[in-house]
Amino acid sequence: MTSKTLPCGPGITLGDGTRGLRLRSRPGGVALLLFSLLAPVVTCGQSSPLNLIAAAGAGDLDCLNDEERTAASLYRHWQQAAYAALDRRDGVVAQLQSAEQIREYQQRLREFFVQQLGGLPERCPLNARTVRTITAEGYRVENVLFESQPHHHVTANLYLPEGQGRVPGVIVSSGHSRTAKTADYNQRFGIMLAAHGIAALCFDPIGQGERSQILNDQGGPEFENTTTEHFLIGAGSILVGRNTARYRVWDAMRAIDYLESRPEIDAGRIGMTGCSGGGTLTSYVMALDDRVVCAAPACYLTTFRKLIETIGPQDAEQNMFGQVAYGLDQPDYILLRAPRPTLISATTQDFFDITGTWDNFRQGKRIYGRLGFPERIDLVETDGPHGTQPQNLATIAHWMCRWLLNRDQPIAATEITVRPAGDLLCVPEGQVLRLPGERSVFDLNADCAAELATARKQLRADTSAEDLAGRVRSVTGVRPDEQIAAPTWHDRGRVQRDGYHIDKVLLRTDTGIPVPCLTFHPPKPQQEAYLFLHDSGKWGDPAALEVIEGLVRSGSVVVTADLRGQGETASGKTDPLLGDWRTMFLGYLLGKSLTGVRTEDALSAGYYVAYYETPPDKPRAVHLIGTGQSGIVALHAAAMRPELFTSVTLRDTPEDWTGVVSQSVPAGQLESVVHGALAVYDLPDLVRLAGSGKVRREQSTAPAR
Repeated sequence: MTSKTLPCGPGITLGDGTRGLRLRSRPGGVALLLFSLLAPVVTCGQSSPLNLIAAAGAGDLDCLNDEERTAASLYRHWQQAAYAALDRRDGVVAQLQSAEQIREYQQRLREFFVQQLGGLPERCPLNARTVRTITAEGYRVENVLFESQPHHHVTANLYLPEGQGRVPGVIVSSGHSRTAKTADYNQRFGIMLAAHGIAALCFDPIGQGERSQILNDQGGPEFENTTTEHFLIGAGSILVGRNTARYRVWDAMRAIDYLESRPEIDAGRIGMTGCSGGGTLTSYVMALDDRVVCAAPACYLTTFRKLIETIGPQDAEQNMFGQVAYGLDQPDYILLRAPRPTLISATTQDFFDITGTWDNFRQGKRIYGRLGFPERIDLVETDGPHGTQPQNLATIAHWMCRWLLNRDQPIAATEITVRPAGDLLCVPEGQVLRLPGERSVFDLNADCAAELATARKQLRADTSAEDLAGRVRSVTGVRPDEQIAAPTWHDRGRVQRDGYHIDKVLLRTDTGIPVPCLTFHPPKPQQEAYLFLHDSGKWGDPAALEVIEGLVRSGSVVVTADLRGQGETASGKTDPLLGDWRTMFLGYLLGKSLTGVRTEDALSAGYYVAYYETPPDKPRAVHLIGTGQSGIVALHAAAMRPELFTSVTLRDTPEDWTGVVSQSVPAGQLESVVHGALAVYDLPDLVRLAGSGKVRREQSTAPAR
């Protein structure tokens, strides 16, 4: 096998190679061929060689064997990095012995948690009103509407028990059901608590119930799957340095404000519970808001280790940027509130791993014990799948009665009859977004993006291009050039085609994940060459193959690459709307971005193309082409090393991220977003860093709305 080390710049001499980029000079150089001029010339009845390849499949162009492919998985590498970070966190927790050490730990993690949410908004008047009251046996239900932020309404049902005097109040946070507060299990929470003398406020989360943030032409939810809305909200939130959870947490805190405003409620006796996604929100709010005296998250808490080992990261709001790297694990949601009463509700067959749930409980039990209150934490596990089983509900009600009513008596599991969902709706239009002047989360993020754009103008005025590039590297995680080792290339064979051949090349970098590449060679190649990046990796799609074929027919060598998480290093199929969101969010938990690591790979591939068998002080001209989200990677690479690329062509790549933030359906954008990027730069800033007149854009599809 042939291998060579490539230089990162002048002064390093290459040895001889037998295969790779075999190029010759051509008088006058090569002008960048535009996509509109790249239609392949195919005689009627004649099949294109590349179309023949596409029809036959790309198996003969794989660069990795099965064992290597498994080892090269980006998801697998990030799993190992997560386990190492969690080991470090466990070591820190093991050292927490005194109450003072525990308090310092709580304060440090709370501050980090709020920061990663993107901070919390300022309080505004609730402007609460009751739109309907329903009288039932032993309790009444009020359908209420209040504002968590100006012109951003929350719809809720307040279950109030009969009787005199002030009663405790419990926030019920809905899981990811489309019907949200009116779902059977949420109604049962409210009815059960009211039957035992505790008020309950169950509200619709954003993207669910009457609070869908993306409506279709008929005024209903655009997507049936509510997590889809949360993911799409996450794309813009991440770009402005926020998290979908910021809005979820704030709505819950304002729901507590609403309970406190009611004369029937004792503000000193507030609890919170919820199942699934509601268990997530309960875990967050109980960790951050001291008003939550008693909490019972259901069917969510495990450990990140078990989550990553099994089903992997979940919805956008269930992942805080860099939290695993920092040492904020799921058990910390309990440790941050110790020693306030906390019950973990779980089911044996839940997809959230039950062994991780018990590990979570044991960690909490030890800390509560060190604080002198081991009785204030407990766990109930019942047989059954994901969801609140009757015994789970009865145990949660018992827990609330024990700590909010000082009544420690068993409560039997019973069947509870719920009412029609229509009785519990709050707005006649069916969706709050149809109210006059209503503002969506997309609007709120767009406001933030506009403020950041104004701040960036001053930043550009005060910052040199070199300093700005350094800031971009810091935000994206792209290392300085001197910290990136030169790649080595390894010959993986040649595939002969009619009129040209394809060399399979493996670039090995210092990341531990190779970059599989293909080099497409015409019979008489010219000196300048192309690096072609595509979201599907080195093999692209039929449209990409046509572009490559056009370049090869014109006499150009084209190199394609599997950037990390693409092609042979991918972990599976990507979602057409959300991309490879699972790998993206695993990296997000580690404080990494796919755009950052892929930019480093693009730079390594660019080094290979520029310096292969050329004098170290005379690298060849490299024309960089990026399609889709890989165009974002190409733009970052060109901005970080403008001297490496002669020209850059971006196809179907967004012009800016500020526009992405305001899109209600930012299709395909989630995979490439960078946390907090818009506080430092937007994509046009990268165009300027790449060099005047160097970047060209093309659009083949209609932009997202």
